[in-house]
Amino acid sequence: MSQKQVRTRYAPSPTGSMHIGNLRSALYEYLVAKSQGGVFVLRIEDTDQKRQVEGALQKIYDTLKLAGIQHDEGPDVGGNYGPYVQSERKHLYLAYAKQLVESKHAYYCFCDKERLDSLRQSQEHEGAKYDRHCLGLSEREIKENLDSGMPYVIRQKMPTEGSVTYHDAVFGEITVPSSELEDQILVKSDGFPTYNFANVVDDHLMEITHVVRGSEYVSSTPKYILLYEAFGWDVPVFIHLPLITKEGGRKMSKREGDASFVDLIDMGYLPEAIVNYVALLGWSPRDNQEIFSLKELEEVFDIKGISKSPSTFDFEKLNWMNREYIRKMDLDAFHAKAIEEYKKASLTETTADLHKVSQLLRERIEFFTQIPENVDFLVKMPDNYDLNMYNHKKMKTSTENSVEFLEASYQSLAQLMDWNFQSIEKALMDTVETLGVKNGQILWPVRTAISGKQMTPGGAFEIADILGKEETLSRLQISMDRLKTFNENQ
Repeated sequence: MSQKQVRTRYAPSPTGSMHIGNLRSALYEYLVAKSQGGVFVLRIEDTDQKRQVEGALQKIYDTLKLAGIQHDEGPDVGGNYGPYVQSERKHLYLAYAKQLVESKHAYYCFCDKERLDSLRQSQEHEGAKYDRHCLGLSEREIKENLDSGMPYVIRQKMPTEGSVTYHDAVFGEITVPSSELEDQILVKSDGFPTYNFANVVDDHLMEITHVVRGSEYVSSTPKYILLYEAFGWDVPVFIHLPLITKEGGRKMSKREGDASFVDLIDMGYLPEAIVNYVALLGWSPRDNQEIFSLKELEEVFDIKGISKSPSTFDFEKLNWMNREYIRKMDLDAFHAKAIEEYKKASLTETTADLHKVSQLLRERIEFFTQIPENVDFLVKMPDNYDLNMYNHKKMKTSTENSVEFLEASYQSLAQLMDWNFQSIEKALMDTVETLGVKNGQILWPVRTAISGKQMTPGGAFEIADILGKEETLSRLQISMDRLKTFNENQ
């Protein structure tokens, strides 16, 4: 007997942005399929019509594309198992629910909102659970209610004794007492199926072989198992993922305002770096490699590498990974992405050679939104910057001796006919040798004098090269004049 082709599905609700947990679920579903030569399906679960957000469906498409996670089947690309939007499949679910009623695995419930609210209040301290009131209705009472058009839901009839045991690919054998299972609603009074019921029906009809979801659903999975068994269907492989937590152990969630995938991109992170980092939140490769392209992940991903323990979202680690990705970027690609950030800082080609700026920044930034604060001094040197920056014990400079060092540097640079990195470097290093001082005694004051900042993305040679001869000499003169006045007033 030939083995079934692996088929997985990502089934988001169109209710907003994709958060980190959603992204990881989509990524692992994708990798489970692709690592085994399978098919990855996108299905939209819009049965909860009240929670839908306009434009959210397009946002799902855009986010998956941005992450590089390409589905093989879905609402926008088609496939042999469509439609791939649950509201377009509404006609299917009631028939399956009624099939369960006939086999005594489900029943009609006619309880109105007032009775259910009253029941919840009376059970407030015991944990609200439906009391199976309608399970005792006779066939005649059920028929009369249906014939009169009385609103109803269909509930799953859970076993009251024993337990349900199933095998999870990550957590192993899991047993849940039947007493913990409530008679969940399968079809709502508006005719729409509940999320849980539609999931099972659609997964069966779409021949989904592996279901990936968060470990918070471990205890509710028996409800799914019982539905599969009631229909006589094959049960898929369940893969429950460990929680993603913040520092302190609290679960990350959109309700608490934790960053979504798009939020992180807006903060300056590269999509590839985010996807790489998220892949490692709960999964470990066989070796110590940490940087993976999506293609490489498809080749090495193994369900056995998924951890049972929660993973902590660490921004420092993400920053490091993002920096590694930026350093490996092609310079032209980096420059193209940096242009928008240069514009925010009013940095243009008339202000500086932007390709040289890009070459400088690529090795030094962690994410792109750092660019404006790193290049603003190239547009305009800060007014009245703190002259105490010249007092540097390690460099052996002070506000007093820096005047001498700057004057000598000015004279050397003013004589240059060709202005480029190499000529600037030679002129300043010749000044070091002429004065018989340490490198830092020339380079620190020059860098400070032409930038007005304590931290810059490059040193004296790079900054002077980018600024050009006229601007460099002008800034040196302004700084020397300020230092002389400052020293005279001491």
